[in-house]
Amino acid sequence: MIFLIPLSFLLFFLFVLILIFFLFVIIPVQAVRIALGKLGLSPVVAFFVFLATLIGSFINIPLAVKTSTGFVPAFSYFSGFVFDVPEGTQVIALNFGGALVPICLCIYLFFRTPVIPTVLATIISTVLCYRLATVVPGIGVTLPAFIPPLAAVLLAFLFSPKNKIPVAYISGVMGVLIGADLLNLPHLGNFQGVMSIGGAGVYDGIFLVGIFSALLA
Repeated sequence: MIFLIPLSFLLFFLFVLILIFFLFVIIPVQAVRIALGKLGLSPVVAFFVFLATLIGSFINIPLAVKTSTGFVPAFSYFSGFVFDVPEGTQVIALNFGGALVPICLCIYLFFRTPVIPTVLATIISTVLCYRLATVVPGIGVTLPAFIPPLAAVLLAFLFSPKNKIPVAYISGVMGVLIGADLLNLPHLGNFQGVMSIGGAGVYDGIFLVGIFSALLA
């Protein structure tokens, strides 16, 4: 017996696929492109930054290993490069795309922004993120999605209205990195495996906060 699928159903299914592609691929990519452009990056540089973020989201760089006496450098603990994390070991890692790329952008922008306003905005953003962050067992550090970028933009308008975009980006990214992630490392408990800073995929909290801050500023 042959079942015929109505043409209207096929068209509706195709429409849904196009809509999903538009919402989850086209719009995010364009948002990233616009945000990086507002930071002063050329289209070519912005493309390579996005590409590095995309590919780098699969790369975690081990930084430290938690032992009974505290954290020790990962390189010395493993006596070289890490190919496999032993069972029962907690490794603190830095995600290349979700954290290292935004950090490099912050360093690049820092020398092109007023120092004192940037530092003040970053300190306040760090304190705010630390207060808002919550350590969830088995998940990691959680943070309200929209408060950090909105706070970064507000601080940028307050401290550096003439150069607000890079100040918003730096204070947003570093506020989440330091306040939510680094300051909460002692509170992670004894969960096993790799705890990756910025490692929840391409659109991780650190990366998203930076993009939203640049877009809103």
